[in-house]
Amino acid sequence: MIIYNWLYTFGKYLLLMGRTFSRPERFRMFWKKYVKEMSALGVDSIGIVLLISFFIGAVICIQMKLNIQSPWMPRWVSGYTTREIMLLEFSSSIMCLILAGKVGSNIASELGTMRVTQQIDALEIMGVNSASYLILPKILGLITIMPFLVIFSSATGILGAYATAYIGHVLTPEDLTAGLQHDFQPWFLWMSIIKSTFFAFIISSVASYFGYTVEGGSVEVGKASTDAVVNSSVLILFSDVFLTQLLS
Repeated sequence: MIIYNWLYTFGKYLLLMGRTFSRPERFRMFWKKYVKEMSALGVDSIGIVLLISFFIGAVICIQMKLNIQSPWMPRWVSGYTTREIMLLEFSSSIMCLILAGKVGSNIASELGTMRVTQQIDALEIMGVNSASYLILPKILGLITIMPFLVIFSSATGILGAYATAYIGHVLTPEDLTAGLQHDFQPWFLWMSIIKSTFFAFIISSVASYFGYTVEGGSVEVGKASTDAVVNSSVLILFSDVFLTQLLS
């Protein structure tokens, strides 16, 4: 029964995505909604991304210095491990998990409210492909802005690490700089961006599905928002394993 429900949901999801990725009827209207969604989903999330990344970068640097650094290791090892953790996992995977809660619930509640107030039905009556009109700008908008959020997150995390060096005096700025520059692999940055792009699609499409297909009233809208966040987070964790193995 569980497998049947999962396959049924997955089939409905694929059908909805098939309707979503169709040519927009009015490109000018699509462009305006696309820019609006980039601002609402991405630009408005920059504040929380910078705040979390700054303190996580500082905490990682402190933990590496206190728990890993030893007389047997080079002094730059704390900066090196901080850079690797921020680039390889936090700025792509963990940050997308956080955004799944903020952005995913926003998308699901917005579309769910439109469904229960029959605004989507009104679009269908007027002959508009409501799936493409409402969902496609959200998916493409988040996919477009997510790489920039990843870059901002990594840079802010490194600033947090420097804050511990200059303000907290946990380690010297010279040792931190040497660690950040040691054996840098540009591919790791690209790998983080590629992973975040996949995660952005998961967040926006899954949240859109749960919001678009909600049935009932305001209680069901709240449940759809919760389901969107939970399912997006689980899919991000599963896909992170495969993408990391594939891209490494």
